[in-house]
Amino acid sequence: MELSQITNTLVSEIKLTEIQAKIFLHIVINGRMKTSKISNDLHITLDEATQNSKKLVELGGFIDMPNDEFEAMHPRFTAVNMYRKMCEREQKEFKKNLIIDNIGVALEVSYDDARTKYNKKK
Repeated sequence: MELSQITNTLVSEIKLTEIQAKIFLHIVINGRMKTSKISNDLHITLDEATQNSKKLVELGGFIDMPNDEFEAMHPRFTAVNMYRKMCEREQKEFKKNLIIDNIGVALEVSYDDARTKYNKKK
């Protein structure tokens, strides 16, 4: 699954905005970071980075951390968690969704690579 496909799925299935999807993927792939770095890396304003990152905490995508930093939980858990919260918001039945499961599978190697020195691709 390519990043553009994952972004589209996050927008269509979980109802994230495109910028929220990009911020989420950026943190999953690159690891914990401050909103100033998110802003610089994604070429968005600091206010956009801050507001959307805080919203991702509410949506179940990020762990709330001190000092204006954000981190994602493991993508297999996080994708399902965000989907469950979307189902609650939209009063839809929460059931297994293979598309959502595939997001977690597609992102887990990148997630692990960003967080351990032992799991780096060669």
